[in-house]
Amino acid sequence: MPENPSVLVLVKDILGAAAALRERLGRPYITLTYAQSLDGSIALRPGRPLALSCPESSALTHGLRAAHDAILVGIGTVLADDPRLNVRLAQGPDPQPVVLDSRLRTPLYVHLLADRRSPWIFAGQGAERSRQEALERAGARVWRVPSNRAGMVDLPALLEQLGGLGVNSLMVEGGAQVIGSFLASRLVDQMVLTIAPLLVGGLRVMDHVGNAVNGFPRLGRLSYQRLGDDLVLRGEPDWKD
Repeated sequence: MPENPSVLVLVKDILGAAAALRERLGRPYITLTYAQSLDGSIALRPGRPLALSCPESSALTHGLRAAHDAILVGIGTVLADDPRLNVRLAQGPDPQPVVLDSRLRTPLYVHLLADRRSPWIFAGQGAERSRQEALERAGARVWRVPSNRAGMVDLPALLEQLGGLGVNSLMVEGGAQVIGSFLASRLVDQMVLTIAPLLVGGLRVMDHVGNAVNGFPRLGRLSYQRLGDDLVLRGEPDWKD
């Protein structure tokens, strides 16, 4: 099983051409990353986070954050984890935090606001104006974009907006619904998957994809790396029509 070059080196090499990739794709280059158990679980159940990564693979995740212009999570992750979305376990700059929050449910006390990270929050057109004003007073920047048929933020519209803001590379970190939405929309350019050696029997990412994908992708240009007890896999989805 090949371990060199490292996953982080490969990702950094690819992102070195992110501006050219954005020009070609018309949107940021998207890295989807998450940790799962052997049985595919990423949490015990919705709203109940579960620490899966060992210290070594956690450090890799922070290195990936530093390599990207922006990092995206959904409102479910904000409510369940209250993440900081910064770089603490590696060297490098903090990425711009992006939150998908169609109804502007982000609390005013979250770390992203308390730490003055100025998160970019993307909401639907029908979100309450008073919530937008409160969040902007607290330091957030709120954009309204069209919604899809499910009433969620339309991902192509979001990515077009991010591209217009100069974001060349975007790291999508969760949660399950967001990960599933990006996979179902085929808006993933590379995946970095950490597999922890335990069984959980909990919430699985693929449960949120369902039949939306016409044939699940096979990953190409694979690279494997063992970090501590975890196996980290990097590959590029091959979307079959």
